[in-house]
Order: sequence, then structure tokens, then C-alpha cells
Amino acid sequence: MWQVSARSLCRASCRAWQRRLLWPGPVWSPGTAPAQGLSSMAPSIRLSPAGRSLFDEPLAIAVQGLGPRQQVTLRTSLRDETRELFQASAHYQAGDDGELDLARSPALPGGSFSGLEPMGLLWALQPQKPFWRLVKRDVQSPFLLQLEVFEGHGERPGRLLAQAQHERAFLRDGVRRVPVREGRIRATLFLPPGEDTFPGIIDIHGLGGGLFEPRASLLANHGFATLALAYYQFEDLPQEPKELHLEYFEEAVNYMLQHKQVKGPGVGLLGFSKGAEVSLAMAAFLKNILAVASLNAPVAATCIPFSYKDKIIPTVTLHEHKAKATNSKFLDYSDVIDDPFQAPGNQSRIPLEKGEAQFLFVVGQDDCVVKSEYYATEVCKLLQAQGKENFQILSYPGTGHCIDPPFFPLYHIGSHPVFHKRAVLGGELRAYSKAQVHAWSQIQAFFKKYLIVN
Repeated sequence: MWQVSARSLCRASCRAWQRRLLWPGPVWSPGTAPAQGLSSMAPSIRLSPAGRSLFDEPLAIAVQGLGPRQQVTLRTSLRDETRELFQASAHYQAGDDGELDLARSPALPGGSFSGLEPMGLLWALQPQKPFWRLVKRDVQSPFLLQLEVFEGHGERPGRLLAQAQHERAFLRDGVRRVPVREGRIRATLFLPPGEDTFPGIIDIHGLGGGLFEPRASLLANHGFATLALAYYQFEDLPQEPKELHLEYFEEAVNYMLQHKQVKGPGVGLLGFSKGAEVSLAMAAFLKNILAVASLNAPVAATCIPFSYKDKIIPTVTLHEHKAKATNSKFLDYSDVIDDPFQAPGNQSRIPLEKGEAQFLFVVGQDDCVVKSEYYATEVCKLLQAQGKENFQILSYPGTGHCIDPPFFPLYHIGSHPVFHKRAVLGGELRAYSKAQVHAWSQIQAFFKKYLIVN
């Protein structure tokens, strides 16, 4: 079967996390004075890794020095680069020995989440400003995570018992960030430490323009030479392109293959939304594309047509009146795109059957922007009918349009990328957090399998 349900795989992934979160040794963050009569030792927060970790890595959290079975509230806070605040909190009860280990202690009802969720205080972070998205512009500086322990489970925080700070970084020591301005290319190349050659990936973001670096920087930490590629609304690139010329993207492929630290004979592509659509078009028309990981892509040209030499892929028609109001009074736009599979001879569909790359379609079953699961399923049926087996689908329940690397907060209601109105993007907090972790590991495994050619 070529369709994979992620539900059971996510459970296995979660169990694997818990096995990995073993303490290498005590790392203490001193707290404030202990509550009277509860313990002779001041409560303190224990983190592993201690002061700094990569944003997509698990962070083990524990508290020591509490009273036997003491009730406490843990809170995490993070401010983005515009100083907007994200927070999460959870209620816990210490053990008989006054120890609280989030890998073994379930959160009690009443906070941002409940149950055994070792990373809940990170994946449950939500903006205090409604409909705000956590974005990282400067990957050379970490986010600063604040952890606090308060007495009791009241609606308002009780007395502060302990606090700690922790850096969540995007670049491992030794990873190099190289601005690229070669020919028309406007990009940033991230190279893993060392002088070896590495499998090369071009990372392409969705509508909105600009240069988006977080995903590419995190991939470089895992051994990939990754090019974060801008394609409009950046420096001297077009502000409102009438067409997307695949020759520009071909130039980026050639740049990667000519780089002395990129391992040939081809490259991989990782794209989200419109960027995934671009990646699929590249695979259909360009050479030297070995593997494409597509995150919630339409499989037809949307909004901006593609051109390559004398070939034009026109855009599919959008029908804004087909948007549906939801119970939350925000709009679901998933049905506004004309179905490219229902119109014989439709010229908007990207002819993936021409491509020789391996395809990994990562889709959210609750995507309210694009019917991504339907599109992936239908295009794989076409490939299968032509005798091809170069595809795989990872389909995640409770996951919406935005599929970020692990531990980015859920962004389920925001501005629609085309109509610029408040829209439901989809997703449910707990399910999405599991999908992030599983999809991220599967994307890396996919690229390692098809880019590391002996």
C-alpha cells in the first residue's frame, strides 16, 4: 500500500522520545527560597541539555526540592523577535520524594494540556496576541525560553518557587551560514561542520515572499547542505511576479551541484505549500532532481503561472465564493480551487509523470487551505496507473496546512495566503505536535535514502 496512516507511527515516535530523555547527570537551575516547612532544599529546575538545545530537539524538564506530593504549576514563556509573548502552563503534583519529572509525571487537568507529555510545555506554547505566528528571522540568535514553577493550581499563579532560562538555537556549533548572491540567485546556504561533501537540499517556502531560513538551518544540523531559496519579494527579486520562471530555480540546482561540498549527482527539494508546488514543477521539468518532499501542496499551478522555455503552466481558477463559514466564524477555503483532476485536458496540473524523482507527500488531513490529502492521493493514482512506484504519502490526522519542524507552535487560524482574510488553516494541538516530530524524522530519512548515492 502506498498510503500510510501516521497515527500508530506517532505513538511509537512518542515512546521513542521518552526512552531518549534520560538524564546524563544532574544539571540544576537554582530556584527561589523553599516554601516554609516543605523542604530543606530550595526547589530548582533541572534541564537536559542544560543551557542550550536545538529548537527541534527534545528538552527534558524536571523539578527537585518540592514537598511530598506538592501541587505546582509550571509555565513556559518565549518572546519572538517582535517581543510578542507565547506561553504555556500545566498543573503537576510532585512525587512522595518531592521530585517531579515530566517524562514520568502526567500533567493534571486545567492547564494548556494534560496527560503524560514530556514536551508539552514547548509544543503547547500559544501567542498571547490572537492569530500571531511564531516566526524566526535571524537564525543566528536563539529564542530564550523562560521556565517558572509556581505554588498551587490556582487561576492566578501562586508564589514563584523556581525559575530557569534556556536557549533554543537554530544552528549547531560549526554550522556555517553563507549568504548566496550568485547570478540571479538570492539565497542562504547552510553547511554542516567539516570539509566533507554533504547531500544537498533546496528549501522553498510558500506564498508571502522573502527569505525563510529556519527549516534550512535546522536541516543543516542533521548533515544536509541546505539552500534556503527566495523567489520573490526579496532584495532585487520581483515584488509581484507575473510568472515563475523555472530557469531561475534551475540556476539554483546548478549552483548546488557545482558547490565543492555538495554531494552529487542530484539534489533534493523540500517545499511547503506554494514552495512545494514549485518543487513539484521543478521535478517535472528540470534534470538532476532526485527526491522531493512536498508539504501540503496543490499539484496544479495556483496564483502565479509557471514557465519553462516555451512551456507555460497556467493557473487553476480560484472561486472565493466557495469558502465555507465554520463554527468559529472563520472561513474554510479548502474548496475554492478548481479540481484539476475533474477537467479532462486540464493544463494547470503539474505533469509529475514526467519526473524521475522520488516523491514524499506529507499532508494534513485537516488542511483547510488546500485539499492536500486528496491531491496527493489522486496524483499518486495517476503515477501508479503508469507503472510508477516513486511515491509515498504520509497522512496525518488532526494536522492542518502548516507543517513546521518540531515544537513550533500550532498556527491554526491566520491570514489566508491568497485572499488575505482571517481563515481556518486547520490542526489540533496534540495531534499536530506528534505529526511534527514524526514527519521531521521521516523527511530526513527520505533524503538520506535517496540523496546519499554510493
